[in-house]
Amino acid sequence: MRRLLAKLSMPLLAVMLGGCVSTRPGATGGNAAPPASELPVSGAAASAKVHVDLGMAYFQIARYAVALDEARTALVMDPNYSPTYHLMALVYMYIDDMPSARENFQRALSMAPNDPEYNNSYGWFQCVNGNFSDGLERLAIAARNPYYRTPTRPYTNAGLCYLAKGDEAAAETELRRAVQLDPSNRSAIYQLAGIAYRRGAYEVANTYLVQLHQEGEPTAASAWLGLRTARRLGNRDAEASYAAQLRGRFADSPEFQAMTQGKYE
Repeated sequence: MRRLLAKLSMPLLAVMLGGCVSTRPGATGGNAAPPASELPVSGAAASAKVHVDLGMAYFQIARYAVALDEARTALVMDPNYSPTYHLMALVYMYIDDMPSARENFQRALSMAPNDPEYNNSYGWFQCVNGNFSDGLERLAIAARNPYYRTPTRPYTNAGLCYLAKGDEAAAETELRRAVQLDPSNRSAIYQLAGIAYRRGAYEVANTYLVQLHQEGEPTAASAWLGLRTARRLGNRDAEASYAAQLRGRFADSPEFQAMTQGKYE
């Protein structure tokens, strides 16, 4: 399950932590709360925040050991600053220590149960571990929160979760919402192209791929999907272009190997 979701996402960190700020009309929050990481703090919490922010920066460049060190320092400063536990949970998740990740996610959520960042991250964690119902519920909580400035993330994660669950129709709905909120969301656009391709809507897949590659450089996966889509459409020039990209930039990739072996499906 973890391998499947890792394969689906491109890349995971962008889905969980990155993306452009976006808002959406008509959101209702109920017991919604702003992200704890955005709240003003003072005293011990302010000292802890400095280390958590630094740790998150290290986490985003895959310096996991340093990120954990910063989190541990933050705990000494203030053991009640919930973003510290969220950071630790993310690090443990990415180093595949799932019990420690779960423990820290739950600690963060016990302190701030309506935090949209915590619900988004824990929702994704639950999906990665096959707990789809709880994961999707957590992601919905995050997406509905009117204080959350990047609802494109939980919608994208929900789309990936539904794909892993085998429900492409629901996945497409969530991914469309993600792209509506952030037209530069490459992960969601790529997945929509894949869904369209699998159902034989090759023109639609091609439209998504054009949009995707306008937003940034192709990856091996998107070039390979582009090549197969071009083959289906009989567009030999586009097929040759994608093949050249795979050969010139991604010669070590499984996608290039599949192309050279003629394994197009």
